[in-house]
Amino acid sequence: MLTLEWESEGLQTVGIVVIIFASLKLLHLLGLIDFSEDTVEDEMEMATVRHRPEALELLEAQSKFTKKELQILYRGFKNECPSGVVNEETFKEIYSQFFPQGDSTTYAHFLFNAFDTDHNGSVSFEDFVMGLSILLRGTVQEKLKWAFNLYDINKDGYITKEEMLDIMKAIYDMMGKCTYPILKEDAPRQHVETFFQKMDKNKDGVVTIDEFIESCQKDENIMRSMQLFENVI
Repeated sequence: MLTLEWESEGLQTVGIVVIIFASLKLLHLLGLIDFSEDTVEDEMEMATVRHRPEALELLEAQSKFTKKELQILYRGFKNECPSGVVNEETFKEIYSQFFPQGDSTTYAHFLFNAFDTDHNGSVSFEDFVMGLSILLRGTVQEKLKWAFNLYDINKDGYITKEEMLDIMKAIYDMMGKCTYPILKEDAPRQHVETFFQKMDKNKDGVVTIDEFIESCQKDENIMRSMQLFENVI
């Protein structure tokens, strides 16, 4: 099924799904998915001691998570990241476990930069929460803006063919060529051309955020992918 999707809809659709799905792996490795109701109160009590109430209340106001959810997220984050931040190497280790059949190094680099909103070389708990809030609870427009930011590698407000090709190659390498042998070596470049034919409305060689959002909202597959992982925590 994935093979058919890659061929018919393009790597950009798969890329949207991978952004969200890979983020769930981060939650899983932090022990934040599949927690039982029986342990929630214990988790809350331990987390409350370690949180400054004003910081928690601010995050609750800024994100789409409840206080209880934030306490659980914080406990898992601190257990795995005692320093309070995640660096790029940690991201790469996580996605190498998630995609052992491929090379996820480049994609993890791009994804890390998308979470590292202040570009200081580390992802804090606040960065982590705000990114997940958008990916898991955000509106369609919020999720698409986040995805656009990922694809806009140099953050100049436009997606170029070179940037999209870098992302497509990263996804292709991460998924593993041996997994999808029918894809040719030039498949990423072909999909970039298809992407630009669909999204570059004024044919100026770049895709703006308005063009990106408008085109994605007209794509049923992308719209379905936006709803796949809602309310997983």
